[in-house]
Amino acid sequence: MSKPVAVVTGANSGIGRATAIHLAKNGYSVFGTVRSMTKATKVLAMAEDHGAELQLIELDIASDDSVSEGMDQILRQAGRVDVLVNNAGVGGNAVAEECPPSMYLDVMNTNLCGAVRCIQAVLPGMRERGSGCIVNITSIAGRMAALAQSPYVTSKWALEGLSEGLAQELAPFGIRVAVIQPGVTKSAIFAKNIDAPNQSGAYDPHYRRLFQFYATGMANATDPFEVGELIHHAITTDAPQLRYPCSWGGAELIEGRAKMSDADWVEMGRHQDDSDYYAGFKAAFGLDLA
Repeated sequence: MSKPVAVVTGANSGIGRATAIHLAKNGYSVFGTVRSMTKATKVLAMAEDHGAELQLIELDIASDDSVSEGMDQILRQAGRVDVLVNNAGVGGNAVAEECPPSMYLDVMNTNLCGAVRCIQAVLPGMRERGSGCIVNITSIAGRMAALAQSPYVTSKWALEGLSEGLAQELAPFGIRVAVIQPGVTKSAIFAKNIDAPNQSGAYDPHYRRLFQFYATGMANATDPFEVGELIHHAITTDAPQLRYPCSWGGAELIEGRAKMSDADWVEMGRHQDDSDYYAGFKAAFGLDLA
């Protein structure tokens, strides 16, 4: 029997790179998508170090034409796709007052519509075969509204909603949907995600607390290969579940928010003093940001 075929988007770094390598080492024929082949030297070198064979495809999930061309190339070469891991995405820091609608649209186009483009490319074949797995990488920010990241949060909540509906839509066809909800994982995205468009100066505490959260998280960040192992488990387990929180802060933040009343959530935002905010955060989530 031929190897199952997996497509991992955003395979150039972080979770995508680790997942592509992990699946390739565990019996999958893996196609990793990258926006530029000229910047893919590190993933190829790391794959070689791990004894994993990857096939890279140049594909930009933000473009209809690029996804169509890239997925067509994969289907011509492999004949089918058994697993799609929608990992590629972008960050987005801003409070709602100072975030232009164009930024919401750009982040949504990548983080939500990019996943939709790839899903639509592989589902006809999966339905025909009566099998397959769609893995959507969301975030803790898809279950709790992370401070001063309004466009990112909005896109990840949207991807959570898409995934929940998709799971029911595809259940009759024997296609599995899994949602991976990472907290802070070692990834290049955090080094790039440093914008703070605080035009009015009114939101200084919000951005300060945002960057303090990530500074703490990066000091304790989870190895992305752990997330790759979890994705492999979600694909192969005989007892699948829809959602899988993981990485630093993942379970604590999602479970803590679920236990909070909406009134308590809003009240935490009223803190004027950082130390009071951090104390409230620790009480709610068990994570010390101070």
